[in-house]
Amino acid sequence: MATALFRTAPTMRAALRASSVKPAVAALASTSFVRGKATLPDLSYDYGALEPYISGKIMELHHKGHHQAYVNGLNSALEAIEEAKAKGDEIQAAAVAPLLNFNGGGHKNHSLFWENLAPNNKGGGGEPEGALKSAIEKDFGSFDTLKKQVNTVLAGIQGSGWAWLVKDKATGTLQIVTRPNQDPVIGNHIPLLGIDAWEHAYYLQYQNRKVEYFSAIWNVINWGTVAKRLEKA
Repeated sequence: MATALFRTAPTMRAALRASSVKPAVAALASTSFVRGKATLPDLSYDYGALEPYISGKIMELHHKGHHQAYVNGLNSALEAIEEAKAKGDEIQAAAVAPLLNFNGGGHKNHSLFWENLAPNNKGGGGEPEGALKSAIEKDFGSFDTLKKQVNTVLAGIQGSGWAWLVKDKATGTLQIVTRPNQDPVIGNHIPLLGIDAWEHAYYLQYQNRKVEYFSAIWNVINWGTVAKRLEKA
């Protein structure tokens, strides 16, 4: 899949100089735009390819509806920053920061999320292998323990958010972290695997049985992608 994340742009850098911008927003400036605009990435599989674990209807709405909305919101926020910059109004630029954080994070998180998934006949499901398997066993004891811990963390998220398997650059260990809403993973943590706990990721199929969704998604996790991220971390 061609991941279309966002790149450093003069408008973003100008907004980030405002003192009230959150650190999470500042981290988004390290990624890149395509032709000056954030764009919706294509999927490497059909919407229905992850069934029965995630329905085609959910995938289409999630990708074409929700993710596209984050892309649109991000581009709108950047346009607002550009206008404020042209007027020399740093206060107004800083006021846009929450929209930049929410929509920019939503775009980045979902772009990573789609790559985390794959149909069973294209690398989805199964168990980690090689260095990734060894790292999981070292830091969690076993793959089953990792799954149980992630599912427990996911079930404990109140409202909307994400659970992530990350590598801590400071300690070199794998850890599980959560982020509320669309806050991206930043700082010393390198995102390896993210699971979306927003209702739009599962409700059409699982309704209020989100625990079933958390269990089902492991059947379509693309461990090859996770392993490649670990290699680069």
